[in-house]
Amino acid sequence: MSSIKPDDKSSDIPEKLYDATARRTYKRLRFFGKGGFAKCYEIMDVVTGEVYAGKIVSKKLMMKHNQKEKMTQEITIHKSLNHRNIVGFHSFFDDPLNIYIVLELCKKRSMMELHKRRKVITDYECRYYIHQVLTGVKYLHDRHIIHRDLKLGNLFLNDELHVKIGDFGLATKIEFEGERKKTLCGTPNYIAPEILNKKGHSYEVDVWSIGCVMFTLLVGQPPFETKSLKDTYTKIRKCDYRLPSTIRTNAAEMICSMLQSDPIKRPSVTQMFDFDFMCSAHIPASLPISCLTMAPRADQLENADRMDDTRLESSFLKNNLHDAITASGTMSRHNEGYRTDIENLYKQLSSLIASKPPKLATNLDDENTDPAVQPLFWVSKWVDYSDKYGFGYQLCDEGMGVMFNDTTKLIMLANGLNVHFIDKEGVETYMDIHNYPPQMEKKMKLLSYFKRYMTEHLVKAGAGAVNIESDQISRIPHLHTWFRTMCAVVMHLTNGTVQLNFSDHQKIILCPLMRAVTLMDNNKNFRTYRFSTIQEQGCSSDLYQKIRYAHEKLKKLLEKLA
Repeated sequence: MSSIKPDDKSSDIPEKLYDATARRTYKRLRFFGKGGFAKCYEIMDVVTGEVYAGKIVSKKLMMKHNQKEKMTQEITIHKSLNHRNIVGFHSFFDDPLNIYIVLELCKKRSMMELHKRRKVITDYECRYYIHQVLTGVKYLHDRHIIHRDLKLGNLFLNDELHVKIGDFGLATKIEFEGERKKTLCGTPNYIAPEILNKKGHSYEVDVWSIGCVMFTLLVGQPPFETKSLKDTYTKIRKCDYRLPSTIRTNAAEMICSMLQSDPIKRPSVTQMFDFDFMCSAHIPASLPISCLTMAPRADQLENADRMDDTRLESSFLKNNLHDAITASGTMSRHNEGYRTDIENLYKQLSSLIASKPPKLATNLDDENTDPAVQPLFWVSKWVDYSDKYGFGYQLCDEGMGVMFNDTTKLIMLANGLNVHFIDKEGVETYMDIHNYPPQMEKKMKLLSYFKRYMTEHLVKAGAGAVNIESDQISRIPHLHTWFRTMCAVVMHLTNGTVQLNFSDHQKIILCPLMRAVTLMDNNKNFRTYRFSTIQEQGCSSDLYQKIRYAHEKLKKLLEKLA
């Protein structure tokens, strides 16, 4: 996207969007995000009920920043494309205020959110994603199109975690053999040296960007990232990056081939399919949704590779801030890895509270939310039977688990078949409901009891899809520890999130990796705010009190993890 940011005073967007040419009416649904000059909403065709992404651009902003020609080119290029790894282009229309582009909706956001939640992914997953990126880019290059802004934020994911290349705002077409483009464009961490040096560029800039994407996925940060733009550009010009020794040789070879200063020496997209990293091991047909937040099962990956090589609120705090813990789970001995997330979250909330954000009468509106950082997993049901057996819970995807009083845990995946057992040392064993060791019989029966009880007696918040085949490699987050106070249940999941279910039936979910809080109200509506947004814009007094309360309880959690 362009580095120029739109004015905040953008024109209002109507509830009903009418395409006069096609005679179709769309209803504007939830806000999905914004970037550059566009705002994105889910929109629904009122006749067919089909849901799309509506990219909406203010004409006033476009005229102000001379973007008309760029927008025309973006639409012309994107509507000419039709490929499984390209975001689908359905139509476009306008009214006196805005231009509306109707696109395929990718509900699992972009690979930027995957990166923020996971930091580093496995070779197995990287191969899956990069293969699809290469397939989509090959399609573009075969049609003489250079994307010029390939980055994690422009690689979208649908419900099946299929990669969809989107945002053609900087894309261009090569009109004749050997043409070199001269425009300075791209995103700093992914921009190729020949663009910076203004020597003319072509298809090779996309190859460079794919190298940056692959490096980021496997290492956890972009190859040339620094604290200043000037230093980043200096490193790019010098091709100054370091691959850690933890990266496998065949992955390192492929990255190094793409990240070369001389564009002529880089392989074409077609040649990249033949690299050992892509050919020597299994490329999965699908991945489970749990891979967005947790690494898949290592034993399955090894097998795959082997197979193929206010006052009211104030009184709430006054009465409850230091309330006692009334019940809690017994702690297991393997806490080191989980303590860091809680420490980070505690520091983030300390900083937020110290900034004294403005207290508002109501919560911030949709445009101040950030749906991209909404949690993927949360606890939708729980039952405390710790006086006898343990604590049972169900996740939003229908997976469930029990944290037994002896600190061991059993987790059943959403498919109702696969079961994971975590012993006192944190070692995972995998089985299913038909095949398990005899000594597990009592715990398996208790798991079934908890499941039946929650299904029959408790109301659920949230739902998820089940893909039995890809669930075979799932490792969903599970409950690490929990405790209850007079007015809340505090639950810490192994993906770093901390959830508090309050006695007024509202819930907050705090994520240290995304630096965000999600408020789920009594009607199960989600509003997700970045901590930085709350610091700048404020939040409702009610949400602030809940954050203050959570901050105090995190201190208790840290004491438990000591």
